[in-house]
Amino acid sequence: MGAALCLLSATCFGAMAIFGKLAYDAGVSPGALLLVRFALAAVLLGAVLLVRPGLRRPESAPHRGDAPGRPRLTHGRVLAIAVGMGAIGYATQAGLFFSALQLMDASLLSLIFYTYPVLVTVVAVLLGRDRFTPARGAALVAASGGTLLVLLGAGGVSFHPLGALLAFGCAITYTGYILVADTVVHRLAPVVLSALVMTGAAGTLGARALLTGGVDLDFRASGWWWLICIAVVSTVVAMLTFFAGLKRTGPSTAAILSTFEPVVTSTLAVSVLGEALTPTQLAGGALVLSSVAVLQLRGRQETCHQIPAR
Repeated sequence: MGAALCLLSATCFGAMAIFGKLAYDAGVSPGALLLVRFALAAVLLGAVLLVRPGLRRPESAPHRGDAPGRPRLTHGRVLAIAVGMGAIGYATQAGLFFSALQLMDASLLSLIFYTYPVLVTVVAVLLGRDRFTPARGAALVAASGGTLLVLLGAGGVSFHPLGALLAFGCAITYTGYILVADTVVHRLAPVVLSALVMTGAAGTLGARALLTGGVDLDFRASGWWWLICIAVVSTVVAMLTFFAGLKRTGPSTAAILSTFEPVVTSTLAVSVLGEALTPTQLAGGALVLSSVAVLQLRGRQETCHQIPAR
């Protein structure tokens, strides 16, 4: 179930690039896209919590964050970390991503950004949060190699040193975001955690908009439709399923499964935007899917080993 949730999250996040391109075509600016995305998502999640108060309670499960070697956190500190994840982590990651996108091709940006599964796995192992098993190593190599083929198969790309630096900064920021999320994801319900993250990000971007003279909301009506798609599908649903999957799989596996995202983006680009998949991209997609299969098999084997003998 954890792997399926991570894959659903990757699918929703993968669709965001398509929604974003269609929103740009309707006259939406990057600043307006980010602010409306996070603000609308925060409102939607808040409304869900008002209508369904039962979703405020976390599932009864062992708190991995209270494991030996990890500090115990008060409820107030957990809430502060959740808001900070959005206000600092998510807002910074999004800002770096779109700043880099102005300087370099999207394919190369995505290639550099998707170094984060490697970073997450290495750091999680060094911190003692995950074990580097042969299966996880094979899945990481397959997923990274597949992502490389999918993105390089898009054709020639232009290199910009500052853009590359911003893209790598984006990957580092998202690595920290995932690892911090792993410390609080077991203490808060997914809807509550997502709402706090979105509120923090919306607050940061709203403050920036006030300081810079606001954002331009004078775009075509179709732009609002694509912004709603981004907020609902590629933010609310994507985040809820990611946190739920992260809770069940751990940071390394969740990050590796997230490499399914560029495969989704490329596939949707073919069907919606009329772009063509090259044989190299198809081979890369197969590699990413093979990493998913490896992780699924590993998860089932571990589950079987945990079942006591009768």
